[in-house]
Amino acid sequence: MTVLARSMSSLMLLTLAVSSAHAAGCADEAGLSLPAGFCASVFADQIGHARHLVVAPDGVVYVNTWSGRYYGSDRPPPGGFLVALRDSRGVGRADVQRRFGESPSTGGHGGTGIALYKGFLYAEINDRIVRYELQANDLVPRGPAITIVSRLPLGGDHPMHPFLITPAGELLVDVASATNACQRENRAPKSPGIDPCTELVKRGGIWRFDADRPGQVFSPAQRFATGIRNGEGFALQPDGRVLVTQHGRDQLHANWPDRYRPEEEATQPAEELLELVSGGDYGWPYCYYDAAQRKLVLAPEYGGDGGHSVGRCADKRAPLAAFPAHWAPNGMVRYTGTQFPARYRQGVFIAFHGSWDRAPYPQGGYNVVFQPLDAARAAGPCEVFADGFAGAEVTPDGAQHRPSGLAVGPDGALYVSDDIRGRIYRITYAGGVVAAAPRRCPAPTAPAGSLHDTEARPPEGVHLHAGTETPELPVPPGASAQSVSLGERVFRGEVGGAACTGCHGAAGAGTPLGPPLTGPHWLWSDGSYEGIRRTIESGVAEPKRYRSAMPPMGGAQLSGEQLSAVAAYVWALGHPMPTHP
Repeated sequence: MTVLARSMSSLMLLTLAVSSAHAAGCADEAGLSLPAGFCASVFADQIGHARHLVVAPDGVVYVNTWSGRYYGSDRPPPGGFLVALRDSRGVGRADVQRRFGESPSTGGHGGTGIALYKGFLYAEINDRIVRYELQANDLVPRGPAITIVSRLPLGGDHPMHPFLITPAGELLVDVASATNACQRENRAPKSPGIDPCTELVKRGGIWRFDADRPGQVFSPAQRFATGIRNGEGFALQPDGRVLVTQHGRDQLHANWPDRYRPEEEATQPAEELLELVSGGDYGWPYCYYDAAQRKLVLAPEYGGDGGHSVGRCADKRAPLAAFPAHWAPNGMVRYTGTQFPARYRQGVFIAFHGSWDRAPYPQGGYNVVFQPLDAARAAGPCEVFADGFAGAEVTPDGAQHRPSGLAVGPDGALYVSDDIRGRIYRITYAGGVVAAAPRRCPAPTAPAGSLHDTEARPPEGVHLHAGTETPELPVPPGASAQSVSLGERVFRGEVGGAACTGCHGAAGAGTPLGPPLTGPHWLWSDGSYEGIRRTIESGVAEPKRYRSAMPPMGGAQLSGEQLSAVAAYVWALGHPMPTHP
């Protein structure tokens, strides 16, 4: 029996909670600005860097959380990166929280994508999409994760993999770009674009897999659509069409000051809402969308002249709707409930994570908007639905909360995740008031605003050679990709208590203290997986050519799993992944 057959008692409690809200009026305890008649409450807090989320038929909220350099490499909460939240009292706030799935100790870094399909919970973790079976009345899965897709590309500017599963079982996965604009040197001033962009072989698009088939391995052959820099938000329309958002590129003026005015750093290019079609080409990195001109124009890295030339962009697919520059659309959902007024069923909600590249002008986004839709096109400009997440300081460093994911509960509540402090908001409609006119999003021609004394910098850092890096590593016979991933963390000192990098270097290229691990020659074994494992286990008391001895286990108290993992990672460093045309 699956999650779809769970008891309806939780849903009844949620319905009672909504009825109570109607009776009590609208007391917004979450500090958000909402249209008249709506209330926001804090469903859960401090659960980690909450990315996307989904709500089960019985009202349990499942959240995927993330870690890593984007958040300053802070320590995630103990336990797994996946979180189950239940409101057992029917008061609109979770009182039961359980963590499961991979954790830092098992090599996990968390993820963004999450979905429910046929009684299974699907989630992104590291370079994989996995699924768990949900049994009736169980809050968290009993069994292990089954890998559906592995070897998804990691590294660079956008290592996350949001996804959508269609009713037909198509698993559509965003494999975002490693770079800003496929330059020879990523984000470097006046660096030309690689032409043709080699990233598009394995990045910058949507890939299609079979959600019902375990054991699939990523390859260029499964590419479904291309030219999408970073498509984090998905939504399924009633007629079966799939919509996806696109994060527009950055740094037009910063990298090309002779072609763009300073204020165009903040006003170009638009963020986009796309209709996803098989074989569609949406233009990245050759093109960007100028919302003021309502057309795709040629990027400066590929001969563009500051927004006038169209060139090869004439045959790329334009968006259904456009939004202010750099607002960063992260999550998207079509409202399927009946609690909200009927007009909200004719469009999509989009969570805008918020900008950084509008500096030195005021930042924007950090909100949830509603985009009305009419069949295959936008039915008017977007409307700011929920605002105030950031608090007093609307900047990447000063924001208190930043919207990331959206989901609709079975009672019609809209859930919003925050990936700064791990807050989950619950928005309900109390009704009983006359709605005011919607607050429209800024027009594409709106000015950048007055100058602020702030610095613009990519939150994920600058990866100069991201477009030419090969972040994938091979797997030795007898090991697994998960083991290699854990081994990298052991090697870097994140797990196990000692770093191998002190003697062998951050990339295993060697130092005066210890030999390189990236070549075909091995000093203390035959280079086999088992040989490397024995060397690490025994240590090296008398080095042959280098200054530093290595104590057994590198001086750490490694478990058997951690020992095997770091051996697998060292083996992978010495066996580069073959390139494919």
